[in-house]
Order: sequence, then C-alpha cells, then structure tokens
Amino acid sequence: MAHELIYMDNSATSPVDEEVLKEMLPFFNERFGNASTLYRLGVDAKEVLEKARKQVADLINADPSEITFTSGGTESDNMVIKGIALKEIQKSTEENPRNHIITSAIEHPAVLKTCEFLEKFGFEVTYLPVDEDGLISLDDLKNAIKDSTILITIMHANNEVGTIQPIKEIGEIAREHNIPFHTDAVQSAGKIPVDVKEQNIDLLSLSSHKINGPKGVGAVYIKKGIRLEVFMHGGGQENGLRSGTENIPGIVGFGKAAELANERLEEHMKHNQEIRDALIEKVLANIKDSYVNGSLEHRLPNNVHFRFSGVEGESLILRLDNEGIDGATGSACSTHDLKGSHVLAALGIKPALSHGSLRLSIGPENSIDDVDYIVSSIKKVVDYLRDLSPLWDNEEDKYIGDRFEKPVEDEDLDRY
Repeated sequence: MAHELIYMDNSATSPVDEEVLKEMLPFFNERFGNASTLYRLGVDAKEVLEKARKQVADLINADPSEITFTSGGTESDNMVIKGIALKEIQKSTEENPRNHIITSAIEHPAVLKTCEFLEKFGFEVTYLPVDEDGLISLDDLKNAIKDSTILITIMHANNEVGTIQPIKEIGEIAREHNIPFHTDAVQSAGKIPVDVKEQNIDLLSLSSHKINGPKGVGAVYIKKGIRLEVFMHGGGQENGLRSGTENIPGIVGFGKAAELANERLEEHMKHNQEIRDALIEKVLANIKDSYVNGSLEHRLPNNVHFRFSGVEGESLILRLDNEGIDGATGSACSTHDLKGSHVLAALGIKPALSHGSLRLSIGPENSIDDVDYIVSSIKKVVDYLRDLSPLWDNEEDKYIGDRFEKPVEDEDLDRY
C-alpha cells in the first residue's frame, strides 16, 4: 500500500490555500467584470484589483502605487531588466556608454537568459561568481561597477540551494553609486521578511504560486521615481506599464495569498525551520556520503538541498515518488534539461556529484512527524541506487567516481 503523499516541492509550486480559492471563485462567473469598464461589474473589479495591490504591497512594505501586476516572476524579471536596459540605452553615447549590467552566476534562468539576450544587442553583462555556499562577494560587486553600469540584479534567495544573499548591503552599494538595484524575490517573499525600504531595494519580482496562491500571476515592485521603458504595449492597463486585461481572479488570489503569508510569516518560518533542521540532522547522520548544498547559516527556512555521492538524481526522484514523497533535483524550470545545474557548478560541485542532488522544499502542509519516514525512504532509495551505480564500490562502501571525474572547468559553468 502506497504511503500518503508527502509533497515537498513547494519551491516549484505550492497548493492553493483554501481561503485563497474561496476568495477567487466568485470572480470567474459572478463578479466577472473587466476593471477598465465603467459600469458596476467593472467598478467592482477595479475595487478588488486595488485591494489586492495593497495586500501585495503590504507583504514587502511598499506603497500600493509601486506594485504592477504581471503573469508571474519570469515576466517581472523580464520587465525590469529589459525596461531598464531599453530606457538607459537611449542615453548611451560612444563617450558615455550606458550598457553594463551586473548579476550573479546563480540567478534563475529568467534573469540569466534575459541578460544573455541583451548581450546580443551590445549590452555588457558581468556574472559575479559565488563561493561554495552560493554567496557573492561584496568586494567583487564593488569592483565590477563601472561608469556604464545601469543595473544590479541579484536574487534575494536562490531557487535551488536556498542561499540568501546580503541584500541590504548590496542595496547600499547600489545606492552609493546611484545604480538601480533589482532583486528576484520569488523564493523569499512570504518565506522570510522582505522590506523594500529597510533593504534598499529599488525593483523586486514576485510570484503568486510560490506562496499558496494561483499560477499565472505575479507582480513587480518599482520604487517611485524609477522609470522603465514599456515592453508590452496595448490598452495601457497597470498605469501603462503592463497592457492587457487584468487577470482579476488570479490577482484576487495573489492578494489573499500575500495577506495570509504576511499574517503567518513568523509561524511558518518557525514551522519550516524545525522540519528543515530535523531533515538535515537525520539525513547527514544516517546516510553515508551525504552533504548539504548551499549555506547552512544563510538559508531559507523552507529549503534543504542534499547531495548523495554515487546516486543519479532523476532515479532518486522517481523512486521517492514511489514511496509517496515528491521532491526535486533542482529548479522545476529545468527539470527536462539534461545539463547539470549551473547553480551547483558555480558552487564548484563536479557534474557527476551535482546530478545526485535532492531539493526538499517545505510548506505549511508538511509535518515534523513525517521526517523519520522521509529520511528512511531516502536512505532506502539511496542504498538501492548505490548498489546499481558504477560510481559506488559496494565492497568498500565508498564513492569511487573521482577516478573518472574531471575538475569543474569554465565550460561547465553554463548559465542555463
């Protein structure tokens, strides 16, 4: 008999909270108005749109007027990076170029691929390296700044290994040089405190479905005074920044999810961290040659990312699924990509070892009572896979892959 499902992939997506769903339902077939119309149904839609805008703003201590709704984190990242780039390139001259962007080597593909796209059009991008914990160096950041730098975009918390960057300090450096600072907070907002004022953030990306809201809706925070070139043209919705009829049911759900995440933040942080720490302690104690990827100190409370020598990640995920446990090898956005993780490569982890990784991301539905079953299931699967692995010596019970593995080279540090 299969074990009841234990879902531990909340960094990929999270189940919609029942209160969120209840809030959304009337806006599909009863209160279905278009927020741009003047009659009662439209006015009703406009009112709930603005209510949700305030709920999302409150989550990050912003003003509602600084929130623009999008289709999700990817669009938000694209809107900011391309919007700043297209605005600044108009001021660029041969004597005074305005074409340099600073980011990190472990960003989400929504940032990395956008930066690579801009490189095709003459923009210069600096990809800051990270240390073995996944943290950038503030000195590296300072040294990378040029007169031509138009944007610093560093994610708040990594979507794979959960490392939290020193966002406040990065923002201070950006302010000192009068450079806009953008952070992808898709994984952090609603999981840890995010305060755009206190943390010196000028631009920030958000997504609903990471905080028990619906898919297909997100937001971008744009500090008052920051100007972006509009890259989605049409009817001028969202103050002209993002044309297209607003997704009212989704936005209502996002607003409610943000409100609940704000109210429950401390409770959920404590809950998640208790489970995270128990998983780390018991996995490392019970499974030989197991490691935690990323920082132990500067880490999201809901994220744990293990590495098991001599194990192949996709087989690990599929066999854990048979045990009733849903986890991930890394980013859900690259699940079907056979390349090794660019994040783990940037941390200096060899490809054969990075393929043996497991990300467990915790949500409010998880229980501390499930930890022993999860750990015993992981051990069972890891032991089985090592029995089959040519990289594991069963007689000596040790990893032998180093005999065949080359060091991490520059070409391994693919950006996506």
